[in-house]
Amino acid sequence: MAMADLAFLTRSSPISESPLAKLLLVLLSLLFLTVFLALPVLAVFSEAFRNGPGAWVSALQDPDALSAIRLTLLVAAIAVPLNLVFGVAAAWAIAKFEFKGKAFLITLIDLPFSVSPVISGLVYVLLFGSGSVLGPWLKGYSIEILFAVPGIVLATVFVTFPFVARELIPLMQEQGTGDEEAALSLGASGWQTFWRVTLPNIRWGLLYGVLLCNARAMGEFGAVSVVSGHIRGVTNTMPLHIEILYNEYNFAAAFAVASLLAGLALLTLILKTAIELRYAGQLSASRGH
Repeated sequence: MAMADLAFLTRSSPISESPLAKLLLVLLSLLFLTVFLALPVLAVFSEAFRNGPGAWVSALQDPDALSAIRLTLLVAAIAVPLNLVFGVAAAWAIAKFEFKGKAFLITLIDLPFSVSPVISGLVYVLLFGSGSVLGPWLKGYSIEILFAVPGIVLATVFVTFPFVARELIPLMQEQGTGDEEAALSLGASGWQTFWRVTLPNIRWGLLYGVLLCNARAMGEFGAVSVVSGHIRGVTNTMPLHIEILYNEYNFAAAFAVASLLAGLALLTLILKTAIELRYAGQLSASRGH
């Protein structure tokens, strides 16, 4: 009976599937990716260049488009470093130390994954709006949070802060504390241990988290839409500018800006893939495999 059970398990193992089954699985995966990923991306670029490269360049040179591009890059340039610092600190604390409230901290880090971005934007409206407790005080000192760059940055930071931390936490937990303990026993200070031991061990996971965080920061729509005020040429990021152009039936300009945003996302993916291919051995070693 045992041999029969073993034979059944062997036959049912995915590794021993028939060539036809493997082919069908591969074709089904490719079909799904083609329909839901490749074709929409190709459609964006096709529509963007429908009227030629000149029209594409002209759409991107529009003052409102340039303002949206600059604001998107500015917000990403602020939000990503903030999330990098937070992600490393949170992952280091969670993976290397035991303390009360650890599970609660992990839950808070996961909160943006379970909360709608629109709700996160409304939270900042409740905190800093004119009818809030802080609203009159901020107005008295002429401090603008909502409908200005600070509000957009805060909303973007909120929706993107799990990416770096969530990439590093399992990696640092798997690596354990042995290397740090050895460095400290040899007389290294806390900062020396971090810069010379911890950081080199997590550098690839950190880079992954930064790339994902940057892609989400540039493409965020829901939370930013709530706090931006949709002030054209002032508080519109690229996703918001695309929506306005599309609603105005200016499809050529909308797809031109969308193609630039998609191109930045594809560049992020290419960088991630290139790093994986170039440093596959080091990536595997850093994860303890």
